Amino acid sequence: MYIIKDMPEQVPQADLDLLADVETATVGHWRLFGFMDRGIQPLLPKRRVVGTAVTLAISGSDSTLLHHATGLLRPGDILVVDRLGDDKYACWGGGVTVAAKAAGAVAGIVDGPCTDLTEIEESDFPMWSRGLSPITTRLYDLGGGLNIPVSCGGAVVMPGDAILADESGVLVIPRNEVRAVAEKALGMQDGGKKREASVRDRVQKLGDMSGASAKVLARLSA
Repeated sequence: MYIIKDMPEQVPQADLDLLADVETATVGHWRLFGFMDRGIQPLLPKRRVVGTAVTLAISGSDSTLLHHATGLLRPGDILVVDRLGDDKYACWGGGVTVAAKAAGAVAGIVDGPCTDLTEIEESDFPMWSRGLSPITTRLYDLGGGLNIPVSCGGAVVMPGDAILADESGVLVIPRNEVRAVAEKALGMQDGGKKREASVRDRVQKLGDMSGASAKVLARLSA
């Protein structure tokens, strides 16, 4: 059975532009939810993407609905694929990559393996997945869900959520929280750069600045 819902409203571009300068690790200093499992890693190095989540759930050895979904993608979308626990079959390879990029999608995220790394690299298409597998899916017409709530890397992803993915991992942010998260993170990053410059120029020591040295010395003198 197929469950296919309407394509979600895209996250406002102004919010995505703000989010584009945020590092996932900065948000990880205070936010504990929305992060995908660290086993989902980038296949292309040193990439950061932001976009609107289009969600897909497909199982086992079938990728029929994935092929259909690539024809519905829009510029700025990120296709997030819940493999429903399968870690054997690679549903995403060179052909899907070409189709997703041609539609304007900015990235793909798969809670399972991919294949055809060379073709993904040649397409210069950012992908996050649980590594690679030579065992691929087929068009078995087994069903699935498009634009439904999914779980990817242990994170709940709703269609229309914002996705921030970089070399440290993948973060899912509800669309109404994007601006607040981005503004807080950018403020932290700006402060961090100033502190790093102070340490680099030997104006201050890291332990003194962070308070760690005071804690150690207090224990030693107790």
